[in-house]
Amino acid sequence: MEHRDLHDGRADGLQPLESLSLNDIDSFAGLLRAMSRTAFGGRQMGEALDVLSKMVRDEKCLVVLTLSGAMTVAKQGRIICDMLDRGLVQAVISTGALIAHGLTESIGLTHYRTDPSQDDTALFEKGYNRIYDTLEMEANLNDVERLVRSVLTQTEPPEGVWSSARLCRELGRRLDELDEGPGILRSAFQQNVPVFIPAFTDSEVGLDVATWAMGTALKGQDPSKLSHDEALQAVPTFNPFLDLLQYARLAGQAERLGIFTIGGGVPRNWAQQVAPFIDITNHRVGTSFRPPRFQYGVRICPEPVHWGGLSGCTYSEGVSWGKFVPPSEGGRFAEVYADATVAWPLLMKALFEELDHEQ
Repeated sequence: MEHRDLHDGRADGLQPLESLSLNDIDSFAGLLRAMSRTAFGGRQMGEALDVLSKMVRDEKCLVVLTLSGAMTVAKQGRIICDMLDRGLVQAVISTGALIAHGLTESIGLTHYRTDPSQDDTALFEKGYNRIYDTLEMEANLNDVERLVRSVLTQTEPPEGVWSSARLCRELGRRLDELDEGPGILRSAFQQNVPVFIPAFTDSEVGLDVATWAMGTALKGQDPSKLSHDEALQAVPTFNPFLDLLQYARLAGQAERLGIFTIGGGVPRNWAQQVAPFIDITNHRVGTSFRPPRFQYGVRICPEPVHWGGLSGCTYSEGVSWGKFVPPSEGGRFAEVYADATVAWPLLMKALFEELDHEQ
């Protein structure tokens, strides 16, 4: 048997762990700071608080919040509002579904709990749309459509063309006028924070815009007598490249960038591709812009890396694409492999405690 040269960890500069003593903890912030000196998911949560704290305290850092999953149906929307109202976020990139379901809350409507074992056919017949253990009323979505339609009908977009950010801003303005409750788009409007929905047509709001354009185009006709090909022709005045370029300008003006991601999917990738976009623009167009790479990143997502999807890919993998500043050059990243409805409230409560304590 080979002789092992047994080292003392402290002498080699290793950081000792500490047993979690709950009797010595009297705050959420204290709990997560103590968890950072433990292991596994607990350490991930503590490290996430550390990186997030540095990100939001960096006055020269533009923070991008990316959102996916049914977080508003899961009643996490007020956390997003709090982040916006506190000035912690300068851009939001989201799925359209998350924004649509958040709108139902913003106009005073309700989601309900349900048993996932119930008959989904019976739920459909009652107008109940199931999202795991929660219900979204189809009637709610019809009320959201009326809100969207009123904004589209009564508002002229700049240059006569809509983008997701332009529409979200006007919806936020309308919510602020209605004053029926807090909402993501209302808070974003109040704080002048753009909200981008990259996969806009993959959402209830996108479908609302499509049916509004169709109804406008078919005025004076009898829609019941039209074929699919005749009816499905109206194209809204909507240009997603307005979003892409607005976001690229915003990111390019920032000295440093940070990203806080719930889930993954299109919002995460669309947010992160801004540096590769500038890289290839410089190469193909001949410009000489500084690629806006993310220096900070915090991600809460249960998706493992080995499935190969973007939602699970590590920040280290993103470095290979030029999306992030390498840790060797000052990049700071934390990844929490957990259900966001469990980890996110704890993380934000701890951060809010520390920020409030400083005031």
